[in-house]
Amino acid sequence: MNDIDIIKLKKYVDANITKFHSNKIKSIKKLKLQEVLKRKNPYLFKAKNILTANELIKTLLDAYLSSQEETIFGDFLEGLAIFICQEAFSGRKSIAEGIDLEFKKNNVLYIVSIKSGPNWGNSSQINKMKDNFRKAKKIIRMKNSDINIVAINGCCYGKENLQDKGDYFKYCGQEFWEFISGKENLYLEIIEPLGFQARKRNDEFLEAYSEVINIFTNEFLNDFCTRGKIDWHKLVWFNSGHNK
Repeated sequence: MNDIDIIKLKKYVDANITKFHSNKIKSIKKLKLQEVLKRKNPYLFKAKNILTANELIKTLLDAYLSSQEETIFGDFLEGLAIFICQEAFSGRKSIAEGIDLEFKKNNVLYIVSIKSGPNWGNSSQINKMKDNFRKAKKIIRMKNSDINIVAINGCCYGKENLQDKGDYFKYCGQEFWEFISGKENLYLEIIEPLGFQARKRNDEFLEAYSEVINIFTNEFLNDFCTRGKIDWHKLVWFNSGHNK
């Protein structure tokens, strides 16, 4: 095991977290109002007693951004975990389907599927991950039948009391970061550098966000409002009606 160079780690975070912020801005700028309206539940907006176009658009946009951020930031965390394991145990990005990381430690080959948090999937998705583990083990053992392979579902945050899942082990939060780095407190050390680019990029994102809010609000007023009121029949028809 090699020691993690914290200066090098901070440089990696600083260089790569910019992609998270850039992708957030790209994601919001390429949005089209009608595409988003078709994907959201208009009955929910009515049930929440939303009365203004601006409030509806902000609710719509914030919901979209929340789901996008999870995906975009999940990609960043996966890359960070691979980088850290590469530094500590010469880990590498796996070429096997559904496997993100593989590395050797104490004569064991670990194959790792990285997820953001512990509650990441339903039973079908979990079964798919287990199937990916089985396939990866089979392929690896075709080259080396004696190798000891252990499958890991690694989650970047959260906790897991029952680690042994039978087909694989599940490590979350502190235990996951310590497992791939050998450092007990790494999960605390990686939080600080995340904020540097956030402060720098916040104004840039706010400008793009406000721009989209204004554009979408204007479009919504023109297309789905009558005499200053939201035309709920028109909105629901657009979202769910037959297009003849």
